[in-house]
Amino acid sequence: QVLLQESGGGLVQAGGSLRLSCAASGRTLSSYAMGWFRQAPGKEREFVAAISSSGSRSYYADSVEGRFTISRDNAKNTVYLQMNSLKPEDTAVYYCAASRYLAGAIEIRKYDYWGQGTQVTVSS
Repeated sequence: QVLLQESGGGLVQAGGSLRLSCAASGRTLSSYAMGWFRQAPGKEREFVAAISSSGSRSYYADSVEGRFTISRDNAKNTVYLQMNSLKPEDTAVYYCAASRYLAGAIEIRKYDYWGQGTQVTVSS
């Protein structure tokens, strides 16, 4: 069992930056690929970014490519999402998730554990 806890969300103006963190307990994150998903009001949960268990490969949704960066520190059992050049369209609850597909995955069904989410609000 893996317990995930997101932090770092908040209110920011368009063009600003935020760094989200996801701390894990129960088992080491080195055994899992990690992903970030988000859900905006009235919309379904969507893929944002993923990183392989070793951190050697990363994947991004087209909407965030070039603006967001996913990283991990397995020694600290933590994964991060650096968000730059934020837009109002990025407003959502952001969720951290862990997957046994070690190379990384974009599909919700391939993730086994989920955090409770952290709110990100970008004002115009």
